[in-house]
Amino acid sequence: MGGLIPLGDASRRPRGSAAVVLTLILVNAWVFLQELENGQRFVRIWSAIPFYVTHGNRVLTLVTSMFLHASWMHIIGNMVFLWAFGPAMEDAMGHRRFLFFYLSGGIVAMLAQVLAAPSSRIPCLGASGAIAAVMGAFIVTYPRDRIRTLLFLLIFVRITFIPAALLIGFWFLTQLFDFGLVAKANAGGVAYLVHIAGFMYGVIFGRLFMDEGRIAFRQYSE
Repeated sequence: MGGLIPLGDASRRPRGSAAVVLTLILVNAWVFLQELENGQRFVRIWSAIPFYVTHGNRVLTLVTSMFLHASWMHIIGNMVFLWAFGPAMEDAMGHRRFLFFYLSGGIVAMLAQVLAAPSSRIPCLGASGAIAAVMGAFIVTYPRDRIRTLLFLLIFVRITFIPAALLIGFWFLTQLFDFGLVAKANAGGVAYLVHIAGFMYGVIFGRLFMDEGRIAFRQYSE
């Protein structure tokens, strides 16, 4: 058993604090505590249920659902990826543009999830789509940046540096592969679809939110 956990961009020094990323992490954590306290009723109220959304009801849940998570591992995994790639994107876009980009990417990804199964009454939730959009924007903006990554294989653990294009590209290919397997088995594949939709949104539209002066800010000296 092994895996890769991105820890952050080792090639770039942000010019300011990642205030929006930190706020998003804190809000996600607070909402998750509310889930633990209030249970399934809270989840069903604030998550996106395709049947309702496609009938024009509870459309706001396309936003609120991206702050809900299904488990401790779900939220921890998402927040790790947000912290690894979010600060550089917030720095490149500026606080307000980054927040709008994050939310719009999450909405587009959640819509893809909803439209994939419009009659479903199963709650859709998670920040994965918004974070996938951040990763999509990252790979087209800083493909050569080195990502500090925790590599583990059974008892072997080490910190290594992997080019963003390789790390994120591999992640995206696994989403395509897993989506294909699940779809072929007629078992849904919706979770992978939301990752793909969010990522493609970031790749296509991410540069529209960038401040070119911020992108040109100098990297760490080699």
